[in-house]
Amino acid sequence: MSVPAVEDSWVRIDTWLLRHAPVSHALLRPPASPSEIRAAERTLGVRFHPDLVASLSCHDGVELQPGTPVLAHYGPPSRVADIVKSTKFLRGVGASVPDDDALDEDDEDYDELATYWHHDWLLITLGVGWQSSDGLFLSCYPSHNWGRLGRYFDEDTPSFTGWASLRHALADLADALERGRPFNGRTPLAYEGVLLWDHETTAVPDPVSPLALAAGSAEPEPEPPAPAEPLFAPERRSSGAYLVMVRHRTPTPPPPTQPDVVFAEHLTPAELLRRLGAIPDTVRPRTRARAQAAANSPWAAYRPMVRAGSAGGWTYATQEGGAAQFTRPEVLRRVSADTRAVALTRRGPEVQVTVIEDGVPGPEGVRHVLSPREGGSDSWPGSTATYARFLAELEGEFGIMYRPDDDTDAELTSALLLPVLEDVDRDANRYVANVRDFDLAALIERTPPDRLRTVMGAQLRRLAAETRFDVYDEVSDALARTARGETVDLAPDSPLDLRIRTLTAEASAARQMVSGQRAWHDDNDPVTQSDFSAWALRVQAARALREFVDAGAPAAAATILSLRMSAHWRTELAADLEG
Repeated sequence: MSVPAVEDSWVRIDTWLLRHAPVSHALLRPPASPSEIRAAERTLGVRFHPDLVASLSCHDGVELQPGTPVLAHYGPPSRVADIVKSTKFLRGVGASVPDDDALDEDDEDYDELATYWHHDWLLITLGVGWQSSDGLFLSCYPSHNWGRLGRYFDEDTPSFTGWASLRHALADLADALERGRPFNGRTPLAYEGVLLWDHETTAVPDPVSPLALAAGSAEPEPEPPAPAEPLFAPERRSSGAYLVMVRHRTPTPPPPTQPDVVFAEHLTPAELLRRLGAIPDTVRPRTRARAQAAANSPWAAYRPMVRAGSAGGWTYATQEGGAAQFTRPEVLRRVSADTRAVALTRRGPEVQVTVIEDGVPGPEGVRHVLSPREGGSDSWPGSTATYARFLAELEGEFGIMYRPDDDTDAELTSALLLPVLEDVDRDANRYVANVRDFDLAALIERTPPDRLRTVMGAQLRRLAAETRFDVYDEVSDALARTARGETVDLAPDSPLDLRIRTLTAEASAARQMVSGQRAWHDDNDPVTQSDFSAWALRVQAARALREFVDAGAPAAAATILSLRMSAHWRTELAADLEG
């Protein structure tokens, strides 16, 4: 199919802008004169490609004002004067950058991309910052790339785009405007007379569940110990003397057992496991080796594994696998409710002791020591020594008598965890004034609180529908309550809390499962990047709901609007405000 002429595409672009985005259309400049274009060619010593001449003869770029039309991420079209200024600037920068590997232009293997800025390139847009630091360039170098469009960014190497010419790019732009389809990954829309570009997000409706896959596998059972083999068995021969040579090497001692451990006073092991988020169906006695094997198996789905025991008047839990839990403030606050807790954790060079009483850090708060890395079998001998010292200090300070090696082979009550949720940061969005080029601060300032809550509640319900977060009964009930202005129960271990924690575990497991996949899709991969993205979107929608319930509509507004998957959320927001 033939590609429309540059002039024909500009007619279509002009028509759409005039009808839907008149503010942006008014900022298109009149045509450049032939004399202006010829003067620019002489100044730069480059003959402009016919596509560029035709485009400049339709519009000499744009006026750089709010609302000016831009080519998505590539920024506003340049004027003739901008092209001259940007090209001269980039030539100057390129002159100071050595091209050690560049071949002579007469060489048959010459690659014009193997340079910072080619003499015959012209920067024809001003990028997202409306300056010469990035944008589209057009190659006027007489080669097989003549007339081709490339992408320039000052923090990356230049590259050619998929457009064979400016004519192709303008035709795609006209199609995108008329059909509302993406252009360079962004969807065009008109709002209040201005051309805007926004992202349109999609997600698979029914992502593969890592937790369902885990439920279909069995926890590994411990293997019976292998029979001991003799160190040396001489061959059966006739009677006589034997000379046996045995080479002996002193074995390297194994590293000491130093797990992350949390101690809680006056609790039972069962209560400590409950506070940590133990999954009831996974509770059973396990040795350390068995717990670690289970934590590393598909059955665990990357969920944390802990074992719980008693030491004097204290109960303790050790973490045997999964993401670290005992440095999380929300976990320690829950463990220490109506009692006190002490956590001893080790992460590479850092060993840390945290003391907290009824959710409040103790007078000394957190004590931690960083040790340098060293060679040998133990990369952090300083940390190993610090852990042992801190453990001894806990005995003197709190009467905690615990030796990790003593319970290695003991079958302690253990379980996988459904980790407790992170705290809602009530101040995270306090200073967010602009979301996706939308003046959120002005909206919050001019909208009465009750009306803002109603409007943001409607946006939240749309977000939940887009992400399919609302397919769960607990969520749909909570959303209905927000619509009626009723209280939503997000208390720990409530049905809604457990649902959100389960979704978070799904997303966490999916992220781990796709992190090691190849760049291309393999049909044998049980969980794909698309599955992970879908779970992550539901978790983000859950965060928006929690912010709305716990911190209020003004605090949640930025999160809700930033997550909306539809590019037309502004129109829907305007309708909500009017309704």
